[in-house]
Amino acid sequence: MEILYENILSLFQGDGWKYIVMWVIGGLLIYLAIKKDMEPTLLLPLGFGTIMVNLPFSGAIGPEGPLTTLFDAGIANELFPLILFIGIGAMIDFGPVLSNPKLMIFGAAAQFGIFLTFCLASIFFDIPDAASIGIIGAADGPTAIVVAQALNSKYTGAIMVAAYSYMALVPIIQPPVIKALTTKKERLIRMPYRASNISKSTRILFPIIITIIAGLVAPSAVALVGFLMFGNLIRECGVLDSLSETAQKVLANLVTIFLGITIATKMEATQFLQWETLLILGLGLFAFIFDTAGGVLFAKLLNLFLKEKMNPMIGAAGISAFPMSGRVVHKMGLKEDPQNFLLMHSIGVNVSGQIASVIAGGLILSFFA
Repeated sequence: MEILYENILSLFQGDGWKYIVMWVIGGLLIYLAIKKDMEPTLLLPLGFGTIMVNLPFSGAIGPEGPLTTLFDAGIANELFPLILFIGIGAMIDFGPVLSNPKLMIFGAAAQFGIFLTFCLASIFFDIPDAASIGIIGAADGPTAIVVAQALNSKYTGAIMVAAYSYMALVPIIQPPVIKALTTKKERLIRMPYRASNISKSTRILFPIIITIIAGLVAPSAVALVGFLMFGNLIRECGVLDSLSETAQKVLANLVTIFLGITIATKMEATQFLQWETLLILGLGLFAFIFDTAGGVLFAKLLNLFLKEKMNPMIGAAGISAFPMSGRVVHKMGLKEDPQNFLLMHSIGVNVSGQIASVIAGGLILSFFA
């Protein structure tokens, strides 16, 4: 009873109110996961972990705390994000991109917000921190973790939370931006899908070639791109079907759970409730918006020179939030015209964005690590 009394008393003294605020934040993340079905495999463990680490004198963190041990073993050394990339790679079908290679350029165009945000963040933060904040715009949680850890950013927790939270909020963030930048006529543009017969050899060679090219262009991206492409190679080789299925389901889900609850160690009230955190969240939103805008505007630019017009909404799928962004664009197309099926095009752009985001992360590391 004495311990209970001391813990309750601590909530009403000094900075005790901050613990309660973090409980509310944790509860909000759990609510979004369960009620709104926003990335529940990530937000639910993140929300629950936030509550765990913000209990007075919590035994979950600290030198002997299990969450701290997990963080040191899986995130501090970048192991969890890289393993997760194997699962993501096994989920991705590069068929739509191989059928229409020009979709690859949208993945690059949609990374515009990363570098614009870096320039803006450098006004308020040191260069390594600004570079880490900019990568939030990649809409790729594992890449954001790897970059922030490699650059030893002081704001790793806020960056992780911003990256994953905005990934989950893609269905809310992207539609208003897309509508603001496109006309009704543009959103009604139909893009018939012409599937090509992609040979098995091409599918196998593609991840190998991409890894080699990325390694030559941005050596620091080898681990990021390599693990992603290795997962895809497992999928496409045809002799490791059971391993591919395990990577897509069991491995990806298990690592995501560990990531979510472990990231919460950086959600301690004393570290998280600072003006810098709010600024990082704002800059992360800025990066997401301008990445979306960059892809849409690039598609509109291409339409000035193309005879067969593209629906500019697919450019928004160039961010790396796979497959959420591709689905959002497809649903928007159906809402405008129930016979307009943009899924294969938007997913093709989406997977190209996955590649572009890890290369962008590698370039950031090459410049500033």
